[in-house]
Amino acid sequence: MGYTNAYTAYRETGVKTASQGKLIVMLYEEAVRQLGTAISFFGEGNKVEPGNIEKLNNCIIKTQDILTELMTSLDMDKGGEIAKNLMALYVFFNKELLDANIKRDKQKIESVHRMMDELTNAWITAVESTAPVAPPVSRPNIDING
Repeated sequence: MGYTNAYTAYRETGVKTASQGKLIVMLYEEAVRQLGTAISFFGEGNKVEPGNIEKLNNCIIKTQDILTELMTSLDMDKGGEIAKNLMALYVFFNKELLDANIKRDKQKIESVHRMMDELTNAWITAVESTAPVAPPVSRPNIDING
């Protein structure tokens, strides 16, 4: 098994065994990464080179796919006001990215990138503060006297 296959298997196992909170963090992290890549395609005068237009488009579409996944994961009945607010944010992000993709608007992408990065940090904090604490590992006493 080559390095690429081993890494892919490792990532798949990480996704399959991750908690729901960790999966949400992973989605946010990937969206932030995709938006960062999209921003990198802008050059002088906030223009995108013709050869990078499709790459920019792909990054934005991947982020929109992630946002759709985040929307479908919301439990509107149990989530209450928080779920409603997150849904409104995701809809706003999608609209901004759609407009940014059509107009190749770097500022809109940067704005969504910044807000999603802040949300990522908030989710990381929430997941870490609600993660179950592992019970202490019991270790047998060792008698060094023999």
